[in-house]
Amino acid sequence: MLEVGPGRGALTAALAARGNRVVAVEIDRDLIATLQDRFAGSASVAIIEADALRREPAALLAMGRTSVPYVVVANLPYNIAAPLLRRFLEAEAPPRRLVVMVQLEVAQAICAGPGAMSLIGVATQVYGEPRLIMKVAPGAFTPPPKVRSAVVRIDVAPRPRVDAPLDGFFRVVRAGFSNPRKQLRNSLAFGLQAEHAEIDAVTRAAGIDATLRPQMLSLDDWAAIARAWLARGGA
Repeated sequence: MLEVGPGRGALTAALAARGNRVVAVEIDRDLIATLQDRFAGSASVAIIEADALRREPAALLAMGRTSVPYVVVANLPYNIAAPLLRRFLEAEAPPRRLVVMVQLEVAQAICAGPGAMSLIGVATQVYGEPRLIMKVAPGAFTPPPKVRSAVVRIDVAPRPRVDAPLDGFFRVVRAGFSNPRKQLRNSLAFGLQAEHAEIDAVTRAAGIDATLRPQMLSLDDWAAIARAWLARGGA
C-alpha cells in the first residue's frame, strides 16, 4: 500500500494492522517525526519524506523498499486531486487500484458518465473504472470542513480504454472542454485553433453531432473525434 499524506498515521496504522506493507509518503516535515516515533517498532511501515507530485511512483516504492504491484490510498485536497491522480494513472508503474477521498463534487465529476462528463472524468476513466464508494459528512472531521467529501475507488485497467493515440486524444478532449458550455463545434474550433468547416468535417467523419455539449460525449465518442482529427493531419 502506498499512502499519500498519512498525517498523524491513523489510516496507516489500520492498513498495517491488516497485514499490509505500507509506504507512507508525507511532505510535511513537521509530521515526519511524529510518524517515525509512532511506527518506530513496525517492520511493515516505511515513512518517506517526499512530494508525491514530484517523485515517480516507482521511486517512492523503491524508497520504501518495495515494488509493484501496489494500491494507492490517499485523502486528497481539492487543489492536488487531479494532478496526483494523473501522476499515478499515467505512470510507467501504475497501481492496481486507487482508493482516495476527495471533495464530493470532484468525486461525482470523476465518476460521471455521458450527460455529466467532465475533463477529470474523461482523464480518469481512460485509465480505469471509478466508483463512488461512500459519502463522508463534514462531522467526521475535526474541525469540520466547509465542504463535503466522498471516497472513490478506481480500478486501473491493464491498458488505456480508448482506441486512439493518447497524445492526440487528450489534445482533442482538452480542446473540447476549453469552453464546456458551448457546443462541441465551437469549443473544438477554439481549442484546436481550427476553422469551423474543418471541425464540421471531423465530427461528421466521427459520426458525432457537432451541436452537442462536451459533457454529453462518451470515451468512445472522444476517441472517434481524435481519430478523425488525426486522420486529417491534426497534431
